[in-house]
Amino acid sequence: MKDVAGDIDASVVLFGSRIDDNKRGGDVDLLIDVPREIERPARLAAEISAQVSRMMAGRSIDVIILAPNLEVLPIHRHAKSTGIQL
Repeated sequence: MKDVAGDIDASVVLFGSRIDDNKRGGDVDLLIDVPREIERPARLAAEISAQVSRMMAGRSIDVIILAPNLEVLPIHRHAKSTGIQL
């Protein structure tokens, strides 16, 4: 993930169906938890999604961003409580 996240010093959490080896979910869900404010979170999410997708032979990657300046939504809480930190 360091190749993808670069210098943003983020933690990465895998959540959703891919945390269960018995399930065959189609996409990979990632929470990127950034300890500083992010100016353009949608752009960052899209860039990370595209980079990881290329690294995983085109697999669909869903990325959500959590940062101090962003509203914490139920999906963020779900990802943090059920996910696996990478």
